[in-house]
Formats: sequence, C-alpha cells, structure tokens
Amino acid sequence: MGFSVEVTSNNFDAEVVQRSYEKPVLVDFFAQWCGPCKLLKPMLEKLLQEYDFVLAQVDIDANPDLAQTFGVQGVPDVKIFLQGAVQEGFVGVLPEPQLRELLVKLNLKSDLELGLETLQQTIAAGEVAKVPPLVQSLLEKYPSNRQVLLIGARFLISLNILEPAEKLLALVQADEKDDYIAARGLKGLIHLKRQLAEPPPDDELGQLFFQSLQLTVDEAYEAALELLLQVLTRDRKYGNDAARKTMITIFDLLGDDHPLSKTYRRQMTMALY
Repeated sequence: MGFSVEVTSNNFDAEVVQRSYEKPVLVDFFAQWCGPCKLLKPMLEKLLQEYDFVLAQVDIDANPDLAQTFGVQGVPDVKIFLQGAVQEGFVGVLPEPQLRELLVKLNLKSDLELGLETLQQTIAAGEVAKVPPLVQSLLEKYPSNRQVLLIGARFLISLNILEPAEKLLALVQADEKDDYIAARGLKGLIHLKRQLAEPPPDDELGQLFFQSLQLTVDEAYEAALELLLQVLTRDRKYGNDAARKTMITIFDLLGDDHPLSKTYRRQMTMALY
C-alpha cells in the first residue's frame, strides 16, 4: 500500500526526488479549479490502496515555480520519478485500466496480485490447510473480485465442498463475459460431480455417458468429448439433452479459444444438425 503527500517547493526534493530512490513517485500537478483533476485524483488514491507507490500532489497555483520547472502547460499533468530522475508520464485523465498498465510498467504489483500469487503457489504446493484462510482473507479485502471468487470456487470444488463453491460462483455477474463463462463452467462441473455421486446406469449408453462424466472431472477432456459425441450421435436427446449440455460445460471450462473447444463444438453442431 502506498501513500499520498502534499508537495511544495520546500519539500519537493525530500518527498519526490529522494523518495523515488525507494519506490516510484507519481507527481500529480493539479489545480483547484480543474474539473478533470477532480476526476483523476480519486482514481489515483484508489490505486494507492493496492500498489506501493507515492502520490505527490502539487498545486500549480501555489507552486508556479515547480510547474514552470517541469514544463506543466495543462492539468492534470502526472510526472513519474524513478531513481531521482523524471520519466515520461501523462497529461489528462486516463481510465483506470490504463493507469494499472502504467503501474505494471513500473514493475509494481498490487496487493491483490501478490495475494493471488501466494494463493496459487500454496495450492500448487498442496498445502491444503493454508488455503481456506488465504481465500477468506482475499474475499474480505476484495469481496467482489472475480479472480478471487473463481480461484476460491475451484479450490472448494477440488475438495468436493460444493455448496460453498456455488455461493461464491453466484457472486460472479454476467457483465464480464469471460469470467461469467468460467463461472458457468464451474457450476456445470458441480452438477457433474453430483451426478457421479448417484448410482451408475445399467444401459450401455448411460454407462458411456457416466464414464464421460468421470473423465471430465479428471480433466481428461478430449476423451470425455469423444464419448459424449458418441452418445450425442446415437441419441441426441439422451438424458434430456445431457450429452450436449456436458459438452458445453467442457467448452466453458476450457474457454472458447481452446483447440478442443473449436474442434468439438464444430463436430457437435454437425451431429445435431
């Protein structure tokens, strides 16, 4: 987490130049009468809660010498200081995604990104007991962040803790297409796990379908899709359209751009029509 400081001619060297040897300093040249400045300021202050940088605010009317020294002709004008030297910044108001890109170029990572990295490393290391408190901590800080919700849900599903996973996935809204599709895929995976908990069917087609569910849960997606395509070809309406629905679940889990999604979506369409 960074911090903000009001800068004048008297403390510019200490708060900007010297501080820039420790961490990046964004110098926001602004004016009280400037409308765009009032739009930019809260965005920068929001990012301070996530990224470790200094936001130095300079009122150009109170410090005209600083404005002149750094060639400020319009506001807001943001200059970047690194290792005691001024770097290229920007003039005007940038949207938040572009501000984040700027911070990434300064080799900064947000607290959220660092937390997600720790979570993923813990999961990869198989340290199961440490994962729930990490997920809970991230959810408390970022209750609506889709990445946190999806990673948390995947972890719970892997432990067969399905109802809490469903509650997390229900928080992912449809306004972000890729994340919503990923959440839909995980909801489908929960449904498949519940189907597998039931007794397997006796008929040949049912056994093929049941086998495809196990392959899907085991992430053997290509083998699962092959079996589902067989079921679909032999009885397109089997189990109330179960084969097609399961194939769509796999496409959602893989993503539309995955080669398997492209290949088998085309074959599914040919089998249906």
